[in-house]
Amino acid sequence: MKHEKLHDRAMVSFMQLQKFRERGFPPVRTDSRLSRMLHALIHMDQADGPLTSETIATMLCTNPVVVRRLLGGLRDCGYVQSEKGHGGGWALSVALDDITLLDVYRAVGEPPVFSDLVPEDAPECLVEQAVNAHLSATLKEAETSLLARFGEVTLGMLSREFEAKAARLRKPR
Repeated sequence: MKHEKLHDRAMVSFMQLQKFRERGFPPVRTDSRLSRMLHALIHMDQADGPLTSETIATMLCTNPVVVRRLLGGLRDCGYVQSEKGHGGGWALSVALDDITLLDVYRAVGEPPVFSDLVPEDAPECLVEQAVNAHLSATLKEAETSLLARFGEVTLGMLSREFEAKAARLRKPR
C-alpha cells in the first residue's frame, strides 16, 4: 500500500514534468545591470570627457533611458555625475580604485546573482521540498561568498587588467 502511494505521487510528479516540457522550458532571463555598468564605468575612465547616455547606450546595445536610470543610482551613491547641455554627459566622480564591484552591485539595485535555480513547480512534492531546501541554503552561502569577493575587487583592478591586455594586443609580434 505504501509503495503504491509513493508510486502514485511519483507518477503525478512525472506527469507534471511532462506537461512542463511540452510547454517548453521558460527562457532563462539574465540580469545584466551589473556587467553593463562596470563596462560603462571603465569606458568613462578611458574617455576624454563626459559620455552621453546615447553613446553609452550604443556601446551597451540598450536604450538611453535604461542607461540614465542605472547611472542615476550610481550618481545617488556619488560615483558619477551628470552635466546637462552641449558637451555634457556622464563622468566619474571618484577614481576607479575607490569603487568596488560590491559598490556597483548595490548602486544598480542588487540584482539577483543567480538565475532562478529553485523553482516551485510542485510545492506539495516532498522531493522538491527537500531539493529546494538544500539548493536554497547552498545558494545563500555561495551568494554571501560572492558578495564578499565583490567587495575586494575594485574597478581599478579591472581597468588595469584591460589595459594590460590591450597593450599586449598592440605589441607587434
